[in-house]
Amino acid sequence: MELAARIEELWAEGALDSDPIEEAIRLLDAGEVRVAEQRDGGWVVNEWAKKAILLYFRLRKVEPTEAGPIRFLDKIPLKSDFAERGVRVVPGGVARYGSFLSPGVVLMPGFVNIGAWVGPRTMVDTWATVGSCAQIGADVHLAGGVGIGGVLEPPQAAPVIVEDGAFVGSRAILVEGVRIGAGAVIGPNVVLNASVPIIDVRGSSPVEHRGEVPPRAVVLPGTRPKEFPAGTFNLACALIVGERNASTDLKTSLNDVLREFEIAV
Repeated sequence: MELAARIEELWAEGALDSDPIEEAIRLLDAGEVRVAEQRDGGWVVNEWAKKAILLYFRLRKVEPTEAGPIRFLDKIPLKSDFAERGVRVVPGGVARYGSFLSPGVVLMPGFVNIGAWVGPRTMVDTWATVGSCAQIGADVHLAGGVGIGGVLEPPQAAPVIVEDGAFVGSRAILVEGVRIGAGAVIGPNVVLNASVPIIDVRGSSPVEHRGEVPPRAVVLPGTRPKEFPAGTFNLACALIVGERNASTDLKTSLNDVLREFEIAV
């Protein structure tokens, strides 16, 4: 792609050229380019797109903007094409230009940052945040207060990825390029980063994962003991306690799963 090559040149030279940089951000905003995408069964980071965002920050100047009576002072304008794209945004919901919201997305009072991609029919619930470059699939529910971390540097770093049909429970936090497999259920208050152990406890002995939740797994917060010079203390981990039932309706599956594993009434 000629545009990608030009962005790479600018990055290597430490130079700015508004036309290719603005075009790259326009393509991100329209969903025609993504920071990360699935290829051959895996996820690939388009480093040049992240570099374009970083160059865009250098190019832009801080300036005042308005949204009705609300005032902002920022480098990046806000998205404004929600009606044309079939996106519902409740007052208090904010998406930065350079992010993409697919048709059917509902953005409650929350925030979607530049470079993020949100798939069709996904709900970004109240006070949930989708960080820069995060990739959220179709039919995902990010429940109230979910924190999806962002990443711009280094350019090769993978963003947080939540695949199609996943449910992320209230106040869960996903950072450092964690990947949530399709259809997984992340319970409330689960905190995952690249180093937090994700332990499958369904069998006779534990199986440990890091940085990735398998598809359709049901994950709850947990702790496990660790020895320190000062004594034994419990460190946070996450527990895979079950698998989501394929026949469960998407709209009611979280409640059903939580009741099944005796973590809800």
